[in-house]
Amino acid sequence: MPSAFLPQLSRHTLEAALQNKDETVLYELLVEPLHEALYKENDFAFMNRLSDGQQLLLSFDYVRNQVGQGGFIQLLVNGYAPLLLNMPQWLGSIGADEMAQVIDDALKVYVLNINYFKPDISVEDFGKLYEELKEFEAIDKRYEAYCPDTIHKIAQYITGHLSEYCQMTDE
Repeated sequence: MPSAFLPQLSRHTLEAALQNKDETVLYELLVEPLHEALYKENDFAFMNRLSDGQQLLLSFDYVRNQVGQGGFIQLLVNGYAPLLLNMPQWLGSIGADEMAQVIDDALKVYVLNINYFKPDISVEDFGKLYEELKEFEAIDKRYEAYCPDTIHKIAQYITGHLSEYCQMTDE
């Protein structure tokens, strides 16, 4: 699906990010405007206006931020499970099969334990989830192991499909 939202980036900025050996520079450059637009709209329906690649980038960045702070339990308690639904397919399409399996496994454990993830969970009950749902420990570790390679594969995909992510300007 083509994007209805294409941020404009200067040729110089984009070329500098593409030449940088740190692929997170390109990743961050393209995910930032997506976060800003989502924040302004304050509605996840915004995601429906994005291309599959943009949805993957933004969804994976939510996963990266949430799981990096408190594992999949934090991501799921914070209500971001819907962001995971299409990720295995998207990740598989860019060759990130290991991460696709991690996300799929996290979804399976979530579905089996969905009653634990209530919107009004107390801080105390949230803390107990880490003791009660030990299955997520191994999933979190696998996520950490595959995250750098997944960012690499996302950056490679972006490089080959720049027009899906932004419009280049001569400014």
